[in-house]
Amino acid sequence: MAEPDPENLSSGAGQRLGAPETLGISTLDPGHKPPAMPPGRHVTVTVRMLDDTEEVFDVSQKASGKVLFDLVCSHMNLIEGDYFGLEFQNHKSMMVWLDHIKPIIKQLRRPKNTTLRFSVKFFPPDHAQLLEELTRYLFALQIKQDLSSGRMTCNDTSAALMVSHIIQSEIGDFDESHCRSHLLNNNYIPDQMPLIDKIMEFHSKHIGQSPAESDFQLLEVARKLDFYGIRLHPAKDREGSKLNLAVAHTGVLVFQTHTRINAFNWSKIRKLSFKRKRFLIKLRPDLNSSYQDTLEFLMASRDCCKVFWKICVEYHAFFRLFEEPKPKPKPMLFTRGSSFRFSGRTQKQVIDYVRESEFKKIPFERKHSRVRYSSRVQHNSRLSPLPSPRHHEVPSESGVPEDLSSSSPPRRHWKESVLVSAEDPAASRTSKMSPNHQRNGHEDRKESVSKPEESRGSTRQMSPEHPSQGVAPHSPPPSGHPHGMVNGQKSLELCSHSLDGRQPSPLTSPLLNDACSIRTDDEDEVRRKRFPTDRAYFIAKELLTTERTYLKDLEVVTVSFQSVVGKDEETPDSLKNTILSTFEPLHKFHTGFLREVEQRLAIWEGRSNAHIKGDCQRIGDVMLKNLQALKPLTTNMHKHSDILLELEKACKASRRVENLCRDFELQKVCYIPLNVFVLRPLHRLIHYKQILERLCKHYPATHEDFRDCRAALADVSEVVDQLQGSLIKMENLQTLLELQKDLLGVDNLVVSGREFIRLGCLSKLSGKGLQQRMFFLFNDVILYTSRGMTPTNQFKVHGQLPLRGMTIRESEEEWGVPHAFTLVGQGQSVVVAASSLTEMEKWMQDIKMAIETAKTSNGPTSDVLTCTLTDNKCPEDSSAEAESEDDTSALNTSLEKPAAHRGNTMVHVCWHRSTSVSMVDFSVAVENQLSGNLLRKFKNSNGWQKLWVVFTNFSLFFYKSHQDDYPLASLPLLGYSVTVPAENENIHKDYVFKLHFKSHVYYFRSESEYTFERWMEVIRSATVSSSQARLLNSKDPHPH
Repeated sequence: MAEPDPENLSSGAGQRLGAPETLGISTLDPGHKPPAMPPGRHVTVTVRMLDDTEEVFDVSQKASGKVLFDLVCSHMNLIEGDYFGLEFQNHKSMMVWLDHIKPIIKQLRRPKNTTLRFSVKFFPPDHAQLLEELTRYLFALQIKQDLSSGRMTCNDTSAALMVSHIIQSEIGDFDESHCRSHLLNNNYIPDQMPLIDKIMEFHSKHIGQSPAESDFQLLEVARKLDFYGIRLHPAKDREGSKLNLAVAHTGVLVFQTHTRINAFNWSKIRKLSFKRKRFLIKLRPDLNSSYQDTLEFLMASRDCCKVFWKICVEYHAFFRLFEEPKPKPKPMLFTRGSSFRFSGRTQKQVIDYVRESEFKKIPFERKHSRVRYSSRVQHNSRLSPLPSPRHHEVPSESGVPEDLSSSSPPRRHWKESVLVSAEDPAASRTSKMSPNHQRNGHEDRKESVSKPEESRGSTRQMSPEHPSQGVAPHSPPPSGHPHGMVNGQKSLELCSHSLDGRQPSPLTSPLLNDACSIRTDDEDEVRRKRFPTDRAYFIAKELLTTERTYLKDLEVVTVSFQSVVGKDEETPDSLKNTILSTFEPLHKFHTGFLREVEQRLAIWEGRSNAHIKGDCQRIGDVMLKNLQALKPLTTNMHKHSDILLELEKACKASRRVENLCRDFELQKVCYIPLNVFVLRPLHRLIHYKQILERLCKHYPATHEDFRDCRAALADVSEVVDQLQGSLIKMENLQTLLELQKDLLGVDNLVVSGREFIRLGCLSKLSGKGLQQRMFFLFNDVILYTSRGMTPTNQFKVHGQLPLRGMTIRESEEEWGVPHAFTLVGQGQSVVVAASSLTEMEKWMQDIKMAIETAKTSNGPTSDVLTCTLTDNKCPEDSSAEAESEDDTSALNTSLEKPAAHRGNTMVHVCWHRSTSVSMVDFSVAVENQLSGNLLRKFKNSNGWQKLWVVFTNFSLFFYKSHQDDYPLASLPLLGYSVTVPAENENIHKDYVFKLHFKSHVYYFRSESEYTFERWMEVIRSATVSSSQARLLNSKDPHPH
């Protein structure tokens, strides 16, 4: 077949259902021509599109699969074609993807009798990564097909919501009779009838939503489902249990029936292979994992294994690699294993290619859509649907319309003789992109019309009535083509608007400009794009990092603890239901919120949708929207104290439940006390308020993000102010409950009206000298204890000193003991010494305040001790030996058997570090939680180790990454000092701070000045008491 003269075809069109001309092919690099057609006999191949139309293409039987695929993308003007593929049923009745490298004749045994399906092949995690409206429309059609076929299983609410977006795109705004009639005549999901009312209810809420916005919202719902983009491959495990394997952008997934039971991330997979019927997953060594090094799954046949292995290889390459892998050199003699490799651009290359290009916006018809929009709506939403009364008619090869009212899908014929590229600058001149931010968060590209003299070989004139088409209704066809056929398509004369008002129905997307070559940035530019220097970016990044930690904390309750108590019959159902109803909605909400923040930060950094980066270098709009959505969930947060009390009540009522909770707290995943996790949602609101305060302080009043941040701050401040009183009470309750676990010999520490003030280590003067004791100050009593050598690591109470009638005086000179003071109570006195002058001042100040408060308040009057001890009467009579015996006897009488107890609580840290903390310090520590990546270096080490670090509860917790479920190690910071390294320490790096305690020295390096300041701030809150910090901050920025 002779190829027509390309010069005469420069104004021709690779089009679909009468589209304007095609000037670019998505699967080719810019400036490249399509691959030459190999000589030889041609065959016809039928391709069924996502809108269920069928197209027939003429290709050489020696052509590769890529040639056919490029032809399909070309006639649709599809720019982001790399997300799609052609699948067909091979001779073994298995659905496989057309290989781009192999010749078509080697893959299709009977091309004339084989129908290939154009389908979505790679499902990105975020539909915002799809930059073209046409691409999102095709994805929406794929979701529609998956719903209809039952492949995408979901709950009724999600199904109804997705169908409502589909019919909004198809029939427009809600009209009850029209909507009901449409649903009765069209099935979108299996067993649709019971859900019609719910679908209509959702549809009524979409008024004014354009088809493009409906597509976007449909994909937003779909991407959150477990079966989004999932294609199941039946398999069995070693025990013979029936499973299904699937592959996603994250890695390999394992399903049992319709439940995902496991996921293997790409980062954890060392190798994927198959041997006969066995599919093998080799994991990287992990000491913390219970999985074997190699996982084996049995599939139906070797071909099934190979098909699944191939798609795994392609998914990994597409989503994980920066560029297409290079082919392996062919061996000289013997071959071993498969030579299959991924062929095509990776997702990163696709995104970079599209965002660096300039496009001309061309409307396309949505086949099923009957929506008509005014010019105002078209201008705002940049949608240009072209409904045609003759949408059931398509031109035949001779240019005569054919009636397609038969049951078979509409079919058209295309020839592969010539593909037109955007190589000619004059033929593809377009205007610069003009950002126009839409409601769905995406930019659009302004349309422009090429001047007549800019189109080489074209005699077209601009039609003022139809400027978007850029063609005149009476322009003559190109010479040498009497029927106006180019590549099997009608010429522009037949495709343009006719005088009777009939319009074409093009399925096209923006045209490529010739200047769309990929720009190569130098390293500084890449670094600048990847790591913005704006302070607002790092504040937003703090929101991201702390949200990741907060979501993990919620999962401790919703997943780990729920799995423990859910199986226990003695745990009250009321407790289970309360925890489930309280934390499950929060976990679901914050999962979505975290995803939105991650997407926004990815855009901000330039890793995703960089073409709209200018309008997305902000975070206030995301926070405002989500904080307003979070408001209903905060109405019952003042009842979190009920969970604490119900949990304590259940532990007292059942020894089994008590052991269950204690054993759970000993697990690695419960890295802080369980009660602290219960209050996390309230603490998180304070963190949001602080982040928004920093943003509002940073932004000028004229900044585009200032208004959203200020509105969000007003919303969260209102909620925090309402909960502040309840939060103080709940924090006090939580602290009392935790202290009760650490104290031995206490019967009723948690009573109404009792408030915790301070705990810490003091030396008590007795007949045998100074003895280390742990003191606990409450608003009505002082307890002093010692730590016995028992398996429980608890502190045994030796005495109590009521505050009513107590006096306090300094007695350093009286006893000759540094930093000593005397507590004089009713009938007894105790002399104690602090470890430093600062500690003495803190204790005396708090005790004096508590004594004054006890004089005027009606606090609790009940004793906290189970019995009266001799230590109450005469402090000099007690001895270390006697206490050891008492510890043993108390253990034998109070516990049936020794049980392990947490030995790393704040009480134990204060005991070992000889320091103290107050309730004010606890509150400050709650407000100063922080997470993020830091580089750590020891005093005598050379290199830096990257760790995910979480600061909470006066401690640093170290993880390998933010995805880990439990920390590798922890570092309590009480007693440490934080400074910047001196010059003689040879730390020649920016943003480094130093932690020092006795001979222990650690260096930590942050990524920016802001993060350095934040880490210094929060760590200082743990190493310096609140009152001392206020004093020192006014004198010296580095007090230590």
